[in-house]
Amino acid sequence: MPETSELTAPVGRRWRVPMGARSADESHRASTPLELLFDLTFVVAVAAAAVELAHAVADDHVGDGLVSFLMVFFAIWWAWMNFTWFASAYDCDDVPYRLLTLLQMGGVLVLAAGVPAAFEDTDFTAVTAGYVIMRAAMVTQWLRAGHSDPASRSTAYRYAAGTVVIQAGWLARLALPETAGFVGFFVLVVLELAVPPWAERHTGTTWHPHHIAERYGLFTIIVLGESVLAASRALTPAVEAGVTTDTVLLGGGGLAALFGCWWLYFAAPAGRGLATHRGMSFYWGYGHYGIFAALAALGAGLEVTAETLVHDIHASDGVAGFAVALPLIAFLLLLWALHAPLEAAPVTYLGVVVAACGALAVIAWTAAAGLALPWAVVLLNLPIWAAIALQVIVDDRRTRTSTVPG
Repeated sequence: MPETSELTAPVGRRWRVPMGARSADESHRASTPLELLFDLTFVVAVAAAAVELAHAVADDHVGDGLVSFLMVFFAIWWAWMNFTWFASAYDCDDVPYRLLTLLQMGGVLVLAAGVPAAFEDTDFTAVTAGYVIMRAAMVTQWLRAGHSDPASRSTAYRYAAGTVVIQAGWLARLALPETAGFVGFFVLVVLELAVPPWAERHTGTTWHPHHIAERYGLFTIIVLGESVLAASRALTPAVEAGVTTDTVLLGGGGLAALFGCWWLYFAAPAGRGLATHRGMSFYWGYGHYGIFAALAALGAGLEVTAETLVHDIHASDGVAGFAVALPLIAFLLLLWALHAPLEAAPVTYLGVVVAACGALAVIAWTAAAGLALPWAVVLLNLPIWAAIALQVIVDDRRTRTSTVPG
């Protein structure tokens, strides 16, 4: 049946429509304006977590800061991820759907407001409240989907039931003593991660592979943008005090590292691999927690190095150097591990990744041994850009080979 022309389409829309499953091979599927607005609210939460991590590293409280960062970032990532996969299968864009998305956006802001207390006082009350608000909205969405889509009703209702039970656990965790609450966090994380495989064990949702790949790519850009903001914010006092060689090296080196991460992430289209290997969706989707967290931590590391230009910090230069190098190492390893099974690895050879990670660690050690941090940040780009150069060469040779007449 031909699509209705824009010129003859009726003006307006029904305020509520059935939430039926969308096709997994729908043509020209792309992110909606609402999804893009939803992502923007997460900038606030990611930035809050990265800023607190930077403060913890600068104060030489790396262990405590990293644990709090990973805990907070799980709440951010898991809430975003669940909405993203749900929307890929059930986005009906009616009034209730939009209002429930607005409620989730409000939950993000509540979570972001509670990040400082989580880091400074291990008080996760506001973070938990914001998280539960977002997850409660998703329960309603799943109930709507189950009501409207008989074929996947059991799947949708399992999602709703599992989410309700675990949210009760998150609220109960707030009443536990600190040690028990810490252990309880990881128990609840395992349960959260177990809900999707359990819910979809018989009937999976009709998520769109190219839409999912685009959504993850957009969130990668969001996190990279936060890192640019963090580095810029930290460099501003140094620039105001007078531009120096160190300022230029640090600013240019940090920007080049972020650009290099962008280049590697988008070197191959993940949508094609996800379409071919739908069974890898949980592995690929869950693994991005590490990629997103690493990129956010990279921004925090760049902020710490920039702070050294204007005042003394408690952390040593070695700690500051590794605050940049370790996120890059994690990013490279996870990027290869997630894309290699999809036959779309940005860096073709594991040996190249391992060599680049080893070089990053050595360069970070040179900062501990006395190399100026701005120069260390510049040198940390060499392994990244060497991997990019190799990928460009490999891609060019493949293209030439595929275009040579048989």
